[in-house]
Amino acid sequence: MATTAHCLFCFEVLSASLEKRDHLRLSQVGELWAIYQSSAGSRSILDIKQDEVSKIPEVLEDPNDDDDDDDEEEDEEDLEDGEREEGNSEPTSSTLHLPSVSRLQAPSPSTASTSSTPSLLSATSSQAALGDASKSSSKSSFFSFGRRSQQSSPLPPKKEEEHPLFVTWNTVSSRGHKSLRGCIGTFEPQELESGLKSYALTSAFDDTRFAPVSLSELPSLSTSITLLTSFTPCAHALDWDLGTHGLRLSFTYHNRRYGATYLPDVAVEQGWTKEETVVSLMRKAGWMGRSSEWRKVGDLRTVKYEGLKESVGFRQWRKWRDWVDGMGV
Repeated sequence: MATTAHCLFCFEVLSASLEKRDHLRLSQVGELWAIYQSSAGSRSILDIKQDEVSKIPEVLEDPNDDDDDDDEEEDEEDLEDGEREEGNSEPTSSTLHLPSVSRLQAPSPSTASTSSTPSLLSATSSQAALGDASKSSSKSSFFSFGRRSQQSSPLPPKKEEEHPLFVTWNTVSSRGHKSLRGCIGTFEPQELESGLKSYALTSAFDDTRFAPVSLSELPSLSTSITLLTSFTPCAHALDWDLGTHGLRLSFTYHNRRYGATYLPDVAVEQGWTKEETVVSLMRKAGWMGRSSEWRKVGDLRTVKYEGLKESVGFRQWRKWRDWVDGMGV
């Protein structure tokens, strides 16, 4: 299912694009988010065990590495997301033991390996705080890339998950009201890192219903990630459940094929019945007929699916990102 880390990664990608900097990889975001939760986001770097710190991946996205899909997707979809913003949950302040963090299977050969990543501790302070175990800290950065690049992994890299997905951006007013700012996705399964990166940017910059998102808008945004699953042809146009299923339909009108989709939460948020949802979706696709005559449309086909969704607002991302910056990433 979609996770908070997926949403944080989309904010990270969009922010980096607007600020003209490299972004963290999806694996880094996931592991740093896990540490942030476990450590309550407030522990001193001195409290983190040296062997755990050295395992955190360090490779930033190579700006020359293009992970985007070259294929143009035809499915550009609305999500009238009216739900209240999730997130901004405060991590607990209790001291917890950190989980072990796995290393990246294959570090990028980018020049980031030679960049001036801030050192964790000086040689003197390392020895005082961490003892003999940290004698080499003066020669290695917080992420110890040099050591890891010389170690071969005993296991082959795992195949990345693939999902059809949608990325939605909303603006959130001072009173908490959400307005759609961009939503584009695909029904073709995508590897998560490349797919989330591609559609985070496409929905922010290329949704033709809106002007491209600007840097000044970033603090007003929230994002929702929906991973699509369980596609099933409907026996008829109303063979689906409100609040559970998204709907994808296609039909023939004036000798032309039309199609559109609504994600699972749209109908409930709008207060529509199933029939009202079908009519609205047909109009979204381009049908101009009378509402009472929707059943007369030729070759109407519908597919229901489920969506595993997660949302994050800017403040939650910013608080986590400030913590990451404080870690020297």
